[in-house]
Amino acid sequence: MGNLLELKNLTVEYKALDEHKTSVIAVNDVTLSIKEGEIYALAGESGCGKSTIAKAITKLVPIKSGEIFYNGKSILNHTKQEKKEYPKQVQMVFQNPYSSLNPKMKIGDILQEPLDINTNYSKSRKKAVIKEILNDVGLQESVLDLYPHEFSGGQRQRIAIARALVLNPPFLIADEPVSALDASIQAQIINLFKELRKQRNLTILFISHDLNVIRYLADRVGIMYFGKLIEENDTLTIFNFPKEEYTKTLLNSAPVLKV
Repeated sequence: MGNLLELKNLTVEYKALDEHKTSVIAVNDVTLSIKEGEIYALAGESGCGKSTIAKAITKLVPIKSGEIFYNGKSILNHTKQEKKEYPKQVQMVFQNPYSSLNPKMKIGDILQEPLDINTNYSKSRKKAVIKEILNDVGLQESVLDLYPHEFSGGQRQRIAIARALVLNPPFLIADEPVSALDASIQAQIINLFKELRKQRNLTILFISHDLNVIRYLADRVGIMYFGKLIEENDTLTIFNFPKEEYTKTLLNSAPVLKV
């Protein structure tokens, strides 16, 4: 399998709003690659730069230096057409499913909106696509006439995942997608990601501070610390033979649970 996404010496800086305060380097010279079809997890404490990497990949924040390559092409040098196509290729699932869904829109409209904007599908084709993605995430068509507030947290996250996948993107970023859910629901959503990876041949960047979730889900793991990627390896090696002291400390601090 080739690399679908590559970061080379990526640095992201948050500039201070107050001229008397210093800027913050949130991501510091990070280089990593994600193979097509794998689940790559970024782990580390809150504030270590994991989510900023996700935002840089999805162009939600500007980068200070470095490069991001998708399918071998720098996203910084996209043509006008490539800029239009890129969001169809890379989608993101956020931590809080309630705040990421428009409370004034019915679920049917939420799922259809990306198709309206990005495709020329007929009404019947859109309906078929929405029906298929609902089935893939374990929801019934009856949800289409309801609003986000009428669902549980787990159901809302399934809806958010459906919205992210409705354009059939090859690459999905999941940023702490289960941390706001109850433990029993977490397990269901984690298993859903595993199933969707197989069904849709997805490549997933999974961001989490929960090492038990990462151990169960990921093929490879990168450990972030103060904006730097300090260690990277396959999941088995990271958990059984960590090299960095911080990685060892992080692993020792995690309770041993079975998912």
